[in-house]
Amino acid sequence: MTALRPLTTLAMVSALALGACGTEPDADGPLVETLSGPLLGSTAAGVDSFLGIPYAAPPTDDLRWRAPQPVTAWSATRPATGFGDDCQQTPFAQDAAPSTAPFSEDCLFVNVWRPADVEPGADLPVAVWIHGGGFVNGGSSPAIYSGESFARNGVIYVSMNYRLGRFGFFAHPALTRENADEGLLGNYGYLDQIAALNWVEANIAAFGGDPDNVTIFGESAGGASVQAMLTSPLAQGLFDRAIIQSGGGRRTGFSDRRLQDDAPGSPSLESLGVAFAEAHGITGDGPAALDALRALPASEIDGGLSMASMGQQGATYGGPSIDGRIVTAPLQDQYMSGQFAMVPLMIGATSADLGFLPVATKADAFNLFGDSADAARAAYDPDGVLPDAAVISAIGGDLFMVEPARFVASRFNAAGNPVFHYRFSYVAEALQDTFSGAPHASEIPYTHNTLANRRDGETTTPGDQAVAELTHRYWLNFIRSGDPNSDDQTAWPLYSAVTEPLMDISASGEAVAGRDPWSDRLDMVCDAFAGTGCPEDDPE
Repeated sequence: MTALRPLTTLAMVSALALGACGTEPDADGPLVETLSGPLLGSTAAGVDSFLGIPYAAPPTDDLRWRAPQPVTAWSATRPATGFGDDCQQTPFAQDAAPSTAPFSEDCLFVNVWRPADVEPGADLPVAVWIHGGGFVNGGSSPAIYSGESFARNGVIYVSMNYRLGRFGFFAHPALTRENADEGLLGNYGYLDQIAALNWVEANIAAFGGDPDNVTIFGESAGGASVQAMLTSPLAQGLFDRAIIQSGGGRRTGFSDRRLQDDAPGSPSLESLGVAFAEAHGITGDGPAALDALRALPASEIDGGLSMASMGQQGATYGGPSIDGRIVTAPLQDQYMSGQFAMVPLMIGATSADLGFLPVATKADAFNLFGDSADAARAAYDPDGVLPDAAVISAIGGDLFMVEPARFVASRFNAAGNPVFHYRFSYVAEALQDTFSGAPHASEIPYTHNTLANRRDGETTTPGDQAVAELTHRYWLNFIRSGDPNSDDQTAWPLYSAVTEPLMDISASGEAVAGRDPWSDRLDMVCDAFAGTGCPEDDPE
């Protein structure tokens, strides 16, 4: 593959090549010679794993808020038997994917799982997982993200860490001055992801993977990251297909914040950075201000930021922004203008997905639909008996995740790319009395076949496991070939904007293919909130 890379990642590959020396040690375990040096992994139950592999230099001290820099190569064999630190963050108690590693700024690691005894040049398909967590939480160490089942089924699985919170998404006039020539600003977490994909392209053949058969996939912020990779000029050519799980895609789903330009209700990332600096007694826009910012302890940069506290920290933190080089325009605009990678796509959301509406009652929510308020009431609450919270949540989930997934599917379809649209509706048997639909992120242990690794994994039933096997096989098939279908599973039709076919991993645990039963209500959501890219705008 040919890719447009940041200068820093080109330099990284060159520097790695200089360090490919060392001798095989007298030790048990699989040995792989990467461009940065030899790695010794471990083997268990037919799977080799190589954990905690640095793909860039530690982004600390003077490298805080810089594009990822070349890793220092090594000659002695490096043990790769335990996770590196996950990126600095404040954990929160409700996290369904808690880290199993410590947190630190020195966190730019990848992990690789492969079938045992695979030889270099085996050309196995490669899956690269990008974790979620709202760009403030998460990492590659959570047990439900294990790549063991992918590896047992002939796929090389890679997971990565990337900088989070203010470490990964931050701007300040002093930084802009320092990086005037390079111009890679603000979205350091995205640059980390691009650097990790460059590492995969340069090194995965040594693990037995095919660098020309790479699928990127992620959920929530990870799904949004996949969309950033699909639309960033700097990531083109580094992957061959993509899976977006609950990743949004509309302006209503993720911020259109600018790096430097303030907009009504959306201060620029630089303005938020200035506010953060001033809150720590740091003023000015010269080198002294930047030195003072880089001297702040990691705990102060983090500042207790998490999924639970993001709403209270909006005055000093803004997440990803449109910087002009890494992110060039709002996602919706890029999709409408065809500015995205032309690759096969699988995309969908859960049946009770994440969403927010700034209303107090369901009547207020219906009024947002204007002239279609009565139709919305009939679609979401036909008997008028649902609690306000349930209706608001359903409309919010459609607005933020479900309708945007259909929108992105339609744009890829219009561009001539193969697209497979899904909805995940299954709820684990032990939770069916608690949840009326599948919550946000609940599909991950099914797509990864890691149900036993959930916090409540001991409640897994044979029925739950059957759904995991079914779901995982669809993901495996797509990763192998760009088509989720196999002869002995329910056929998953290609998406069409005319027929709007959907594969539902249904509440009953069966794979059900057919026209999306929510099409009419999603049309109303599109008309009321997006106003563009609706089905009537894009007939086949």
